[in-house]
Amino acid sequence: MPEPSPNCVFCDIVRGTNPHEIVYEDAEYLGFLDRYPLNPGHTQFIPKRHYRWVWDMEKADLGFMFMKARRVAKALQTVFKTDWVIADTGGIGVPHAHIHLVPRFEDDGHGELPDPKILREIPDSEMAEFARKIRLEIERTPQ
Repeated sequence: MPEPSPNCVFCDIVRGTNPHEIVYEDAEYLGFLDRYPLNPGHTQFIPKRHYRWVWDMEKADLGFMFMKARRVAKALQTVFKTDWVIADTGGIGVPHAHIHLVPRFEDDGHGELPDPKILREIPDSEMAEFARKIRLEIERTPQ
C-alpha cells in the first residue's frame, strides 16, 4: 500500500495541514474545491493513499474511485445547473493521482476541453457556499 508522500500537496490536504473546501470524504477518497478553479465548482477527487497516477491504482480501487467521483459529478450538475461536467485524470501538476471534475457552461470561454490558462477568481466566502451546496446535494442523493 502506498504511503503518504511528505512532499505532496494533496497528501497535505488529506492530513489536514493544507485546508481546502471539502465536498466529499470517506475512508479512502477525498473531494475538494480547487483553489485555482477553471470554473465554479472545479473539484479535485483523489485517493487518500498516494499514487503517482490513477493508472497505478489497483483495478478495483480505480473502479470505486470513479464510481464515487460520479456521485460528486452528479451533485455538480445539479448545483451548477449543467449537464456538462468534464472528468480529466491528472498527475502532472501535482504528482498524486486525481480526477479534475469541471462543470462546464456554454459561455465559459473554454474550448471543447478546459483551457488551463483560464482561471476564475472566486472569493473564499463564495467557495465555502459552493462547498456547502455540493455537500448537501451529495447527502441528498443515494449512492
